[in-house]
Amino acid sequence: MAKPVVAIVGRPNVGKSTLFNRLIGRRVAIVEDVPGVTRDRIYAPAEWRGREFVVTDTGGILWGDDDPLRSRIVEQAQMAMDEADVIILVADVEQGLTGADHDLAEHLRRSRKPVFVAANKVDDASREAAAAEFHAMGFQGMFPVSAHHGRGVADLLDAVVQHLPESDSSPSYDESTVRLAVVGRPNVGKSSLINAILGEERVIVSDIAGTTRDAIDTPFEWQGRSLVFIDTAGIKRAGKVQGSVEYYSALRAMRAMERSDVALLVIDASAGLTDGDKRVAGYTRDAGLACVVVVNKWDLAPDRSLTARREMERIIREEMPFLDYAPVAFTSAVQRKGMDVAIDCAMVAYDNYNRRIPTGELNRLLREWVDSRPLTRKGRDLKVYYATMSQVRPPTVTIFVNDPALMHFSYERYLVNQLRRQFGFAGTPVVLRVKRAKGDLDPVAPAKGGKGGR
Repeated sequence: MAKPVVAIVGRPNVGKSTLFNRLIGRRVAIVEDVPGVTRDRIYAPAEWRGREFVVTDTGGILWGDDDPLRSRIVEQAQMAMDEADVIILVADVEQGLTGADHDLAEHLRRSRKPVFVAANKVDDASREAAAAEFHAMGFQGMFPVSAHHGRGVADLLDAVVQHLPESDSSPSYDESTVRLAVVGRPNVGKSSLINAILGEERVIVSDIAGTTRDAIDTPFEWQGRSLVFIDTAGIKRAGKVQGSVEYYSALRAMRAMERSDVALLVIDASAGLTDGDKRVAGYTRDAGLACVVVVNKWDLAPDRSLTARREMERIIREEMPFLDYAPVAFTSAVQRKGMDVAIDCAMVAYDNYNRRIPTGELNRLLREWVDSRPLTRKGRDLKVYYATMSQVRPPTVTIFVNDPALMHFSYERYLVNQLRRQFGFAGTPVVLRVKRAKGDLDPVAPAKGGKGGR
């Protein structure tokens, strides 16, 4: 099920990006004391009191500005408002209620969506009285907040999550159904690939990039298993998106990944690996999906020899090291070749995506790995007490240690590599979380000293 969307809007330099960073719990949006820093929309997941949603940061809105760049910022902000389920209107207490605030409020009233006013920069109690004038905007709630310090943000979020929709119109499937998101930049042959696998023309195919605009679900059976293809629009770089249709298509593609298990990342063999391919690959990684890299249109590649295949795989591994777990399948949708290999890889990736290691076996192996390669940093031994597989989809191992600060990133990589050597986990990311153990525990291996991981 796709997550509901909360859009943050307001005139320039009122603290929208600071509030955005506060809501998602990390610094993603650039924050400067200069109007107009945020231009494109920025999306990030957030959670409050068990409710998950997506937050959208937008550029500053000024109606009637003839500057082409400013007009484009307003257009993109309008798209974000149209897509949102709840809107947060940010205002600046230091500057007071302005004509631009009134204009934006009047515009939002016509949207008939829940709107909450965040009267920002109330850094202490002395400024709360100044925030009272923003009640005049006439929305459901006005909250004096300090996005910088976090003051009042909890009350704002309490109100926001109460107005988030419980569900959307995304199709739901049985838990055993494998959901495959077919993703890639425009015109790499995603729809043709689906038709070739299904053996019939179920999805419109055209040489014109952008034919697919909605995320189209196509259920089918494969060797006795229930699957569904989620065909998505080609994902472009934000600056290349033109108009509301392409904007909504790209957003739906991103949200389709949220309800998928495995991403089939389609690359055009005749064009080679591009920056656009790597950008979409990053989205699949960020979504935590299992993944198969599908090199499509192999019939159009200038060289189709075994050597050429190995060279293409080398380039993919070298330029997308963050997807080193993803198998590579070579296909030709036109010739209907390589389809079995692509789907078989996806099934292996899905099974590994859901694979759980028994706690006893995990700790026995962890004892061996730590014993053979202990870690000492800054004169202190890292003591690993125990581990558990805290979740799957993707497989996530939580390790409890004496001090998480002693865990070097290279040692984390060493442990993940050991997990892969032992269990494979082809096609799926493996997540390692490190937490401080509580109480008096015996480590899984004696502290021997030694050098840190590679």
